[in-house]
Amino acid sequence: MALRLGLGLPQTGTYDLATDVTQVARAAEGMGYDSVWVLERIMRPEQPVDDMYLIPGLEWSAYFRSVADPLVTLSMAAAVTERVRLGSAVLVGPLRPPFLLARALGSLDAASGGRLVAGLGTGWSRDEYAAAGADYASRGAALDELLDVCAEVWGADPASYEGRRTRFTPSAVGPKPAASRVPVLLAAGNDRALRRLVRRADGWLPSLVSNEQVAATHARIRELAGEVGRDPAELSTTVRAFVRVTDRPVEGRRSPYQGSVEQIVEDLAGAARAGVSEVLLDNQLECRDARELIDSAKELREAVTEAGL
Repeated sequence: MALRLGLGLPQTGTYDLATDVTQVARAAEGMGYDSVWVLERIMRPEQPVDDMYLIPGLEWSAYFRSVADPLVTLSMAAAVTERVRLGSAVLVGPLRPPFLLARALGSLDAASGGRLVAGLGTGWSRDEYAAAGADYASRGAALDELLDVCAEVWGADPASYEGRRTRFTPSAVGPKPAASRVPVLLAAGNDRALRRLVRRADGWLPSLVSNEQVAATHARIRELAGEVGRDPAELSTTVRAFVRVTDRPVEGRRSPYQGSVEQIVEDLAGAARAGVSEVLLDNQLECRDARELIDSAKELREAVTEAGL
C-alpha cells in the first residue's frame, strides 16, 4: 500500500480562522492529500501548576496561546470538502464529558459522510485538566470509559451505560456514525497504553517519533497483539510529523521531518519501510499565512509523488 499523506489544518493564532481553515482544506483535497487533521491545546498557563511539560526542559510553546477548537475546525473543513478524511491528532478525551463527546463525534461523522477518524489520547498537561474540571490522576480510566461510551452511543439503540463519570438508562441516541462506528486511533507511549491500543483501537497515533522508534514499537505491538489473539495487521500507524522545510539540507544530526524537501522525502520513505500507514505533515507553525502553508504543502506533495511513494 502506498504511503498516505495528511495535512495539518491552520488552527493557531497566526491564521485567520474565518477564511484560512476552509481555504487550506479545499487546497489539500485538490492537491491529492488523503486527509486533513487538527490538534488540541486549550491554553498557555503563565504560571503552570508544575514544571511538567511534554518535552522536559522546553518552555511552553507560544502557539498554545491560541488554538482553535478541534471539532469546530473539523466541522468547517467537512463543510467544504468531499473526499479527504477528517482526523484529530489528538483529542484529549478525558477533558470532555464522555457522552457529549461521543455524540459530537457521531454527529460529525454522519455529517461528513463517514470521513471522521477519532485520534484520542490522555494528554499530559495538569493545567488543562484543572481548567476543564477533570481528574488528571484518573485520566487512563477516563479514556477507557470514553471508549466504552463511544461504543454504546455509536451502536444500536437502545443505548445504556453505568460508569464512574457517565450513567444513562436505555435511550435512543442519534445521529449514528455513517458506518457502524468511527475508526479510533490512540496515542500510546508506554506498555499500559499500548495494551489498551491492541485491545480497543484501530491503530497507533504517535507524534515526534523517529522511524527507528516506530519500528521498535511495532515489534512490541506485535507481541502484545499476540497475547490477546489479535492480528497486528489490523492496526494501522499514523505518524504526526511537525515539519520544518529549509532551503538547504541540514548537516549532521537532525530531527525527523526537519530539513530540505529531499531530506523530508527520505524520512517519508523510511516511514513507509518502517510500516507506517500514513504521515500527517503539520507545517502550520513554520508558515506565516495560509498561502505560504499551501505552497509548502504543494511542494511536499509533488516531491512525494515524484519519489513514487
